Parts: sequence; C-alpha cells; structure tokens
Amino acid sequence: MKRTTIGIMLAAILLTVTACTSPSSPSTEGERQEQEQEQEVSREEKSPDTPYQMLAEQLKTPWAIDFDGETIYISERGGNIVQIQDGAFNRQSVHTEKPVAQIGEGGFLGFVLAPDFKESRRAFAYHSYDQDGSIMNRLVLLEQKGNEWTEAESFIEKIPGSNVHNGGRIAIGPDNHLYVTTGDSGEGELAQNQENLAGKILRLTLDGKIPENNPTAGSYVFTLGHRNSQGLAWNSEGEFYSSEHGPSGTPGGHDEINEITAGSNYGWPEILGDEQQEGLKTPVYHSGDTAIAPSGIAFDEEDQMYVATLRGQKLYRFQPESTSLDVVLEDEGRLRDVKVYNGKIYVITNNTDGRGVPSDNDDRLLVLE
Repeated sequence: MKRTTIGIMLAAILLTVTACTSPSSPSTEGERQEQEQEQEVSREEKSPDTPYQMLAEQLKTPWAIDFDGETIYISERGGNIVQIQDGAFNRQSVHTEKPVAQIGEGGFLGFVLAPDFKESRRAFAYHSYDQDGSIMNRLVLLEQKGNEWTEAESFIEKIPGSNVHNGGRIAIGPDNHLYVTTGDSGEGELAQNQENLAGKILRLTLDGKIPENNPTAGSYVFTLGHRNSQGLAWNSEGEFYSSEHGPSGTPGGHDEINEITAGSNYGWPEILGDEQQEGLKTPVYHSGDTAIAPSGIAFDEEDQMYVATLRGQKLYRFQPESTSLDVVLEDEGRLRDVKVYNGKIYVITNNTDGRGVPSDNDDRLLVLE
C-alpha cells in the first residue's frame, strides 16, 4: 500500500469537512477553542428512523467507554465514572491520592477495566493533576468499592502535561499488556526525547512493570514521535493502529492514522504528512490541510476501523487496505470515543467540554446497530 497515494485520495474525500483556519501557532482540538466556540454547530432534528438509540444523556464531558458484560462504564473528565446497568444511570465518584485537575484538555481521561474485573473490581485510569503549579499526568490502578472507586496503586507519575496535548488513551493489547498514549504537552521537541515520557505510546504489564521485551530496556517507551494520540486499536490480525492530532496554523490539519510497530519513531515534530526522513515513519493516512481531530478508534469483526472525530464532528469508517473512508454518523457534534461490542457500535458525544455547542440532553451515549 502506497501511503502517499492513500493520503491524497483520503484528503480529497474529506474536503467537505470544515477546514482548520486558526492562526499561526501549532494547535490541536483544544487550542482551536476560540474558533470553535464562535462556530455554530447545526444538528438536524432526528426522525423516528434515526439510525441509533440513545442509551444515556446528561453525561459530563465523557471521555472513554468500556464494558463488563452488558454493563457499560464511561469516564467523565471531571473525575467520575458513570455506570449504565439495565437501563439505570449511576454516577460514581473517584478518589485518587492526587486530585484530578480538569484544566483545558486535562482531567480524568483514559479508563479501561482489568481483564479480571468481575473478580478484582479493578480498572486502570489516566488523569491530570497539579504538581506545584504545573500540570502532570499519572497512570493509576483503581478499585471499585460499592458506589465509589478508590486508588489502589500508582503506576506512573509525572507524565508531562499542560493545558493541551495530554494524550490519555488506555487500551489492553492482544498480548495482555497495557498501552497508554501521552501528548507532547505543547513542547514538540519532547516527543523526540527517548528519556522523556511526553509524546509517546507506553507499554507496561498489568501490574505496572516494564516488560522485559520493550524496545528499550528499562523504559516504558514503546514508540516515540507522537504529537497527541487519542486512539488505540488492534485488528483481528493483531495489527496495531493509533489516531493522532496534527497541527493547525500554516500548515494545518495533517491529522493521522498510524500503524504502530515496536520501537518506531513517528516523526513529530521533524516530519509532517507525507514528508520522509530516514528512521522516521510516515502515517498510513493523513488528512492533508483539513483538520478532523481524530480521537477514539475501534475495529469491527470485518476489520473496518471506526474513527470518532472532534473537529470533524463525524464518525468515519476507514478501511486501511482499500483506502475508503465513509461517513457513518454526523450531525451529533463532537465525538470523543467509539467502541464495537457484540456487533454494535457505541459512540459518546463531547459537546459539553466548552468547545462544542451542546444540546439540552448532551452529552450522550449512542449505539448504532
């Protein structure tokens, strides 16, 4: 598959998405706040044949979805976890040793249940906190006790953060290891610093240790050169992909989908789009000058990838091998995460984060059959 051709073809498909026109400073979806606040988001009134069912409403800036059987858990950026069970909505408090700092793009972000959750009642979470006036991020193990979640252990501290570019997606891979995205914290050069955790994808065991077969001995770093990745997913062949926010300004857009391989360097801020440099990987897809701000991604049983977009305000279906990109859902505003579970597609909107235009019942959990 020729990536240059893919980029050109898919960028052409996306010409209908609103272009990024913010001024000169590098930016992701968070730094486009003023522009997006001024923009009216029109969402059509849904008829009875709307292709989704609303499972929950009045969510408060939701970020990640996970499942325990038919019970759904959703993290909220302010520091809560919503449990949806048998149609009942239950907002549960989270108690961490360092208070959650919901500042800018930061807050209570990535969340995933442990594989043995039914017995252990444990989960992994990524959240921002204030460290002597600076924003940092940490990875922790939580335990559910009744209607509350309490920190059981801290795995990683002092991951660089800021008002923007905190990363935060967590996923458990086919190898039963934990993968975590971190943003460059607004300082692009950190993404190329192997000794710094900013701008990376991290890999660790489920008990928080550094795996012996990580690319660099004694380091959590699995890949580097990322700007602000917020999506992780594997297809049925075990191929690993991530989504990533590109810059705005001039040039703008260049949001990415990358195929992830151990030890690789994805180039930020040294290369952009189809640019090539020895030792650096170009993306499978980039959006050209159009900004879509991809967040959560997921594969279905046919290995079609679904991409939730914030700036793009659409759910896309992307087939890496055939280069096709189709709109699956639109007119619902900003979309933060997507999961495919038991043949259904679950999506959360993200219109209450101060950058969208919320409806009376936002934010919502939607399911597409």
